[in-house]
Amino acid sequence: MSDSFIRMPTLSEIIGLSKNAIYDRMNPKSPRYDASFPKPVKLGSHSIAFLESEVKAWMDERISERQAA
Repeated sequence: MSDSFIRMPTLSEIIGLSKNAIYDRMNPKSPRYDASFPKPVKLGSHSIAFLESEVKAWMDERISERQAA
């Protein structure tokens, strides 16, 4: 299976959250922390990306939760 990296601007556009909201979901000290949020992949000393398949799985989980409610 081939997987692609998604950089922050693209991730923000795909899931409809700002960069700051995404970082909040990744920060365990934030009240908006989401342990199920896709973990970033470090590409360099100051560069991260996300796996497309993990982002899609996270989005599918949100949809499933909505449908179950």
